[in-house]
Amino acid sequence: MISFNEPEYNNPDKHFASVKAMFDEEGNITPLSMIYNETELEIDRITDIRPAASLKSGGAGIRYTCYIEGKRTYLFLENTKWFFEI
Repeated sequence: MISFNEPEYNNPDKHFASVKAMFDEEGNITPLSMIYNETELEIDRITDIRPAASLKSGGAGIRYTCYIEGKRTYLFLENTKWFFEI
């Protein structure tokens, strides 16, 4: 049997998080907040959504350019997992 395993990245800049998101009728996903280290952080605004690679932490997916507590953060949806860069 052939099995496909995703590569694991041990990069200190890649942080996985739980994300609360809204799905609209057309299937668009809008993240509203993320939970990291048991702290819920509200997403103030989203300025860009595009497919992109994370050159800093490895991986690729849909990149959301977000502002959280006034700081720009890149939040990625890679397959079914969310991660962000620091």
